[in-house]
Amino acid sequence: MNPDTFNMSIRKFLKTVGVHSQREIETAVERARAAGKLQGNETLDAKMTLTVDGVALNVAFDGKISLE
Repeated sequence: MNPDTFNMSIRKFLKTVGVHSQREIETAVERARAAGKLQGNETLDAKMTLTVDGVALNVAFDGKISLE
């Protein structure tokens, strides 16, 4: 195993996940605001689950997303 390759591969994956996740969240919030389901001052509960096949990794992360 090449530690540098491994590290860069993880970073690339996490960057992709971060960028795409942010876009998805922003789009969903804007749709909910346009539909009148959110006023724009809420704090939303968020959960992310990370799984990696082949190493039996399945971990959940909980957090909050504040709109104001």
